[in-house]
Amino acid sequence: MNYLSNQKFNLIPEGLKVSPHKPKILVLYGSLRDRSFSRLAAEEAGRILEYMGAEVKFFNPHGLPLFDNGKSEDHPKVKELRELSLWSEGQVWSSPELHGNISGIMKMQIDWIPLTMGSVRPTQGRTLAVMQVSGGSQSFNAVNSLRILGRWMRMITIPNQSSIAKAYNEFNEDGTMKESPFRERVVDVMEELMRFTYLTRDNSKFLVDRYSERLSEENKAFKEMNTRESKP
Repeated sequence: MNYLSNQKFNLIPEGLKVSPHKPKILVLYGSLRDRSFSRLAAEEAGRILEYMGAEVKFFNPHGLPLFDNGKSEDHPKVKELRELSLWSEGQVWSSPELHGNISGIMKMQIDWIPLTMGSVRPTQGRTLAVMQVSGGSQSFNAVNSLRILGRWMRMITIPNQSSIAKAYNEFNEDGTMKESPFRERVVDVMEELMRFTYLTRDNSKFLVDRYSERLSEENKAFKEMNTRESKP
């Protein structure tokens, strides 16, 4: 990250008390191509996040089974993806735009992450940054779809986003991004993701505490108590 070596990032507001460990960021990308530009963009984002002090993990979607409503939930790749989502405090989703939308590989990864796993929610309250790459002119169809999915997964999707047009022109042979406004935007997005993660990760349970869910838990506990008392 030589191009950031002279930069200092002010990521934590003065006086904010935060957990001492590094922000835990999971990165997902939506292509299996050998030279996948959505993966290269994701890897550039990962390097930037690590430079800013995050702990970054990637999920390789190769071998992930087709989503089948839970029949393959014991598959090793499904378990790996779900465990990584539980581990994360924030996520980055990077998809190519195909036929005006996100790729099937991208959608399948999100489909395999349930809203709940028992009493645990593997995405709720986590921060999210969305990115896309396009083969033609700049578009925002994929990032708009990712935003809808992030909201549905009850994630805190940050305002900024990255859309890299004519992605085949934007990467060096070694996979790193060329100097350009597109690369500057990726840095902007990751900086914002880190700030939102620091601001919310220690308060995510408070931020997503909902009346309807509390009421549901109270009703469930009441029914369980009545069931126990009714038994001879």
